[in-house]
Amino acid sequence: MKEYSTGSDSSMVSVIVPAYNCSDYIEDTIRTVAEQTYTNWELILVDDKSTDDTVARIQAVQKKLAAGTASKIRLIEKTEDTGAADTRNTGISAARGRYIAFLDSDDLWHRRKLELELRFMKQCGAGFAFTAYHFGDENGRPTGKITRVPSRLTFRRALSRTVIFTSTVLLDTERIDRKLIHMPEIPSEDTAMWWTILKSGVTAYGLDRPLATYRRHGGTLSSNKAEAVRRIWNLYRNVADLSVPSSAAHLVCWAWNATMRRTIPDRARNHSSGR
Repeated sequence: MKEYSTGSDSSMVSVIVPAYNCSDYIEDTIRTVAEQTYTNWELILVDDKSTDDTVARIQAVQKKLAAGTASKIRLIEKTEDTGAADTRNTGISAARGRYIAFLDSDDLWHRRKLELELRFMKQCGAGFAFTAYHFGDENGRPTGKITRVPSRLTFRRALSRTVIFTSTVLLDTERIDRKLIHMPEIPSEDTAMWWTILKSGVTAYGLDRPLATYRRHGGTLSSNKAEAVRRIWNLYRNVADLSVPSSAAHLVCWAWNATMRRTIPDRARNHSSGR
């Protein structure tokens, strides 16, 4: 396949990967970036003081890659374990590209993810884009379940649906103030940042094509429904600044949309969403 690149820093994508005790998966994640058809990228891996051999595994993968590819990968080793938000923010601060993409250390991308999403952003004139995604098993194999996304998402609409998956997001720093691209140190820091950006008047554009795979692990924070409710309530009250009654109303809508997303077939849901 012909590679797609414009070759200048003004179109570089900085891919931010927070890493913590992920040695079993990090090689696959690195390769999913290295094999992108869009080649003007830098990969910033920020290790949050892992206690396993994550750092050694990253360094070993770099040695296996072609010199030109390996040179585009930077490893930042933190001296303290400060959590996911600070780890991502460290990567954001180190980014040299115009565009910022996020990828979790165990997730995977479609080979044309950057190419297609950048093209989509330019067609829409968007500063914030996200895509549909596959659910995968612990080995990263798609399970057949796909989360579809709306064509546009404003702040108000985002409050009732947490459909933006971190590993699909692409931000254009020429259209979004860099001061807004910062994750607060609270639970669901990624959603908090999306809402802060959208609250500023930015509209997020969704590309309804699955270009990432979310690797599910049993017992993860996101799979704990009670914890998810507590986190979304905190976001309503402290990030969206909603009143208690408004937070309660939005929580009902959020729970309904979450349930529908899990029970209605993709085609029927797309038809009923009014996109």
